[in-house]
Amino acid sequence: MANEHIVIAGGGLAGATAAKTLRAEGYGGDVTVVGAEHRTPYIRPPLSKEFLLGKADADSALVVPGDWYGENDVELLLGSPVSRIDPDGHLVTLADGRRLGYSKLLLATGARPRTIPLPGVDLDGVMMFRTLDDSLRLRSLLKGGGRRVVMIGSGWIGMELAAAARTYGNDVALLGLEDIPLSAAIGPELGLYFQRLHEDQGVSFRLPASAVGIDGQDGKATAVRTNTGEMLPADVVIVAVGVVPDTALAEAAGLEIRNGILVDAGLWSSAPDVLAAGDVANALHPFTGEHHRSEHWANALNGGKVAAKSMMGQDARLDVVPYFYTDQFSLSMEYSGFPSLTFGIPPVIRGSLDEGSFIAFWLREGNVVAGMSVNQSRVQKPIKALISNRVPVDVAKLTDPGVPLDELVPG
Repeated sequence: MANEHIVIAGGGLAGATAAKTLRAEGYGGDVTVVGAEHRTPYIRPPLSKEFLLGKADADSALVVPGDWYGENDVELLLGSPVSRIDPDGHLVTLADGRRLGYSKLLLATGARPRTIPLPGVDLDGVMMFRTLDDSLRLRSLLKGGGRRVVMIGSGWIGMELAAAARTYGNDVALLGLEDIPLSAAIGPELGLYFQRLHEDQGVSFRLPASAVGIDGQDGKATAVRTNTGEMLPADVVIVAVGVVPDTALAEAAGLEIRNGILVDAGLWSSAPDVLAAGDVANALHPFTGEHHRSEHWANALNGGKVAAKSMMGQDARLDVVPYFYTDQFSLSMEYSGFPSLTFGIPPVIRGSLDEGSFIAFWLREGNVVAGMSVNQSRVQKPIKALISNRVPVDVAKLTDPGVPLDELVPG
C-alpha cells in the first residue's frame, strides 16, 4: 500500500475519522483530506448546543488536534473543495485547478442546508445554520439577550436553537409545518412533551404555520409574515428546515444516486474504487436489509471507520445501531434505533413523562427497533443490545422500571 494514494473529499467528521482510522490501522500510503471550509475538520453537534451557549471552545469540537495531520503525514487541503471526479482516470480536480490522482476515493461531502424561496431572506439578521462560523455569528446575535427571535423550522436543530436563544434571554417564536414539533420523528405524544418543555421556558409556537416573507427596514429584518396572516416582530430570523445530501460531485461523475450516494454495507459506491460515508451516503444496513441515510454524528463517525477499513481491503460493514442525542434546556435525550421502522407505531413508556425521566420504546412484531431515553444515564448500551438481538420482549417487563434492562437482553 506504500505507493497508493487515498483522497478524501470532505473535511468533516466522516472524512477526518477515515484518515485517523487509516493511520491507526497501519495504512502506509499517501492520504489527502480535501475540505471546502478553511477550518480544520470539526464535529457539528456542539454547534447548536454547548458551543453555541459558550460552554465549550472551538478546539473542543475538533475531530483530532490540528497538529495531528502533520504528525501523521496526512495532507490537509482546506478552502478548495473537489470540484470534479474522473472515475475512469482515477483523478479529482479541485476548485483551484489542482489535480490529484487516487487509488481509492472517499466521498464525505456531507449535506447542505435546505433553502426556501422566501422574500427578504437576504436581509441582515436572517441566517441559515450549518457551520462553526454560523454558530459563532448566531452566538454573537443571541448572547446579549433581549432580541426578538423567529425560528423557522421545528426539527431537532430548530428546537435546539430555540432553546439556546431562550436560554440567552431572548423572546423566541417558533414556526413549523407540523401540528406538533418533532412529531414526524418521535410521534405526537413525545413531540408534545418537548413542546411543553419549551413553552414552560417561554418559547411560543405557531403550529402549523409557515413564513411567507421577511420584512425589513434599512436592510435589517424587522418582522416575519406567516401564512396565517400574523406579523411576528423579529431582530433575528433563523431558517433551519433540514438539509439535503450534497451529491453534486457524485451525480456529475455518474454514480448511482437515491436519497444520497447509494452504497453497500462496506460503503462502496457504483463506481470502482469510490466510497461514500456520512450524511451523503445512503448505505445498505445489514440489520434491516434496506438502505438508510442518517444525518447524525454517530453515523459519520462509524462510517468513516468502516470506509477506511474497506479501503484497506478489510471485510468491514456499517452494521451498528444508529444513535443521536439532543440537549434542550435541562433535558438530555439519547436515541438509538431505526426511525424508519417506527412510523405509525406508538411508543411504550418506561418511567414517567410527568416526572421528566423515562424511556420510550418502539416495537415491531414484538422486537425493539428504537429506544429513546430522557434524563436517564447509562441505558443506551442495553437499549442497543435489545435492538441488535432481535428477540421479542415482554412488554410488561420492558415498561417496568423495577426490572433492569440488562436482564431483558439474552445471553
